[in-house]
Amino acid sequence: MHSSRAVELADRLGRVRARIAAADRPARSGEPRLIVVTKYFPASDVEILAGLGVREVGENKDQEAAAKAAQLHGLGLHWHFIGQLQSNKAKSVVRYASSVHSVDRLSLVTALGKAMAAEQQRRAGESLPVRQDLRCFLQVDLRTEHARAADPGRGGAAPEELAQLADAVAGTPGLELSGLMAVAPLDGDPAEAFARLRGLSERLQKDHPGARGISAGMSSDLEAALANGATHLRIGSDVLGPRPPVR
Repeated sequence: MHSSRAVELADRLGRVRARIAAADRPARSGEPRLIVVTKYFPASDVEILAGLGVREVGENKDQEAAAKAAQLHGLGLHWHFIGQLQSNKAKSVVRYASSVHSVDRLSLVTALGKAMAAEQQRRAGESLPVRQDLRCFLQVDLRTEHARAADPGRGGAAPEELAQLADAVAGTPGLELSGLMAVAPLDGDPAEAFARLRGLSERLQKDHPGARGISAGMSSDLEAALANGATHLRIGSDVLGPRPPVR
């Protein structure tokens, strides 16, 4: 079973990498990072992917992510937290995540800053190496104002909130402002949505020149994301296949 799964994942991963290589990208853009989103899939799949050269792994539930990160500690993986994050989970997330892609409110920035300070203290007390600053992507909601008002529970800050959020992250010790993250609205054109995201990114960089990251693009729209300067792709089903039944 393990060997057949390895063949399947190698084939799927190869096809995604080929799509990325064939996609149009802006001039002078670097090689995008492929984050394979492994939520709901077993640690054994992550282990196979690591053997195939994958180093960036995405998860959106802290309990699942923490368990996998602990189990696969020796593989040199970079864990990206990409789901909506409750402030009370910050302390757990900073133990394993190199990046959080869903920073969308000031209270979360505060919680992550406090969690990073506590984590560095814990490491010092246990004679462990200091961890790197937590890379933070601001999640922006690209839906219309009307759509946001009709369904406010989804993650993401409104575009007009980004400047204040960016200043807060940049001014918090232990946090590094990496850029923006967004999901294309289901009822819109991904190319149009990612073009807007690119414009917001350019505006952000005027005040924060180092925040060049654009986390955008999933299995269905990675080409549109890359055409608009995506630096980090979050690909799940095209690499891993259909989600296993939740038990």
